[in-house]
Amino acid sequence: MNDALLVYLDNNATTPTDPRVVETMLPYFYDIPGNSASRNHPFGWKAEEAVDYARDQIAELLDVESKEIIFTSGATESDNLAIKGIFEMYSGKGNHIITTKTEHKAVLDSCKKVEKMGGQVTYLDVKYDGLVDLAELEAAITDKTILISIMWANNETGVIQPMKEIGEICKKHSVLFMSDATQAVGKIVTHPREVGVHLMAFTSHKMYGPKGVGALFVSRKNPRVKVTAQMDGGGHERGMRSGTLNVPGIVGFGKAAAIAREEMHKDASRLSVLRDRLEKAFFENLEEVYINGNVDHRMPHVTNISFKHVEGEGLMMTFNQNIAVSSGSACTSASLEPSYVLVALGLGDDLAHSSIRFSLGRFTTNEDIEYAIKAVTAGVNHMRDLSPIWEMYKEGVDLESVQWSEH
Repeated sequence: MNDALLVYLDNNATTPTDPRVVETMLPYFYDIPGNSASRNHPFGWKAEEAVDYARDQIAELLDVESKEIIFTSGATESDNLAIKGIFEMYSGKGNHIITTKTEHKAVLDSCKKVEKMGGQVTYLDVKYDGLVDLAELEAAITDKTILISIMWANNETGVIQPMKEIGEICKKHSVLFMSDATQAVGKIVTHPREVGVHLMAFTSHKMYGPKGVGALFVSRKNPRVKVTAQMDGGGHERGMRSGTLNVPGIVGFGKAAAIAREEMHKDASRLSVLRDRLEKAFFENLEEVYINGNVDHRMPHVTNISFKHVEGEGLMMTFNQNIAVSSGSACTSASLEPSYVLVALGLGDDLAHSSIRFSLGRFTTNEDIEYAIKAVTAGVNHMRDLSPIWEMYKEGVDLESVQWSEH
């Protein structure tokens, strides 16, 4: 094993910026330094042209109109703008929002804010495989429901929700449909209009573009959607999001979208093979290995795996000097909490704490996968060799019946 090899398998956290994207951005840091809102000299005109071109590139990726793309600082801001902006704009019609318990914190925390503003939010459970129950979703709709917000693909499990079916339910009840599509845009086909999505949040740095720039799709027809701005200032982005635009970032975002439009199908095909190779090796070499979430409806580059009776954070410490992955636990000030997404799937603390998310990317190689297989397998075996619980399991002890002392 090459100890000098560094393997990046945390692409759901952020992707490396594609060199072709960086090259496209560079002139806008110095040679073309204009503010795109400066319309009285050539530097501003060129900056504005670059922003318009990038907007067109992103719109082409989504098969929407350019004017429906609103630039933000990232998906978190886009989620906030969509959820709070819709709640404020349509408060005369109703005050009820529906979402799921497995959404990203940017959605969940925005919904919590809406509750403090007097709104009502229904947080739906998901099924054991991470998919929303469509009957429960429809049953939750009331005459006060103004928005349903359900993510396109989950950031931890990669599970893809039945977007078209959800869109049909929203249309039937005349409810707006918003989706956090951060993990899906640029990796699979995400055409909001085809599935009935009226607002869609996404970001550049999850699709090989730069950090610090994102966007919100806002439908302009059938229906025409309006959102109340959450930042006041110069009235940029058709009055929905004030603030000087990040021209180099937007240029890079546009280039990333153009590359994705050409290459995402090829990337997806290659990465799904590598992902399946990773899973197959773990199943062949290790006992008590479980994939979390629906394996038929998920992103091609993601797998969330629990190695039973192995603490995920401890396992990562056996190889994290060389391999970047993510555990299924979230650090708090007082304790290590299991992932709320995995808990929502019904996983017990033992499996939730033993999970690792592997998210592959455009620059992941066969060598990376083989290295990860060896390192993770060795790490699991090492952890289990040190574990009295694993020893008890191997001896046939029913761990569920063990009375553990409390101190």
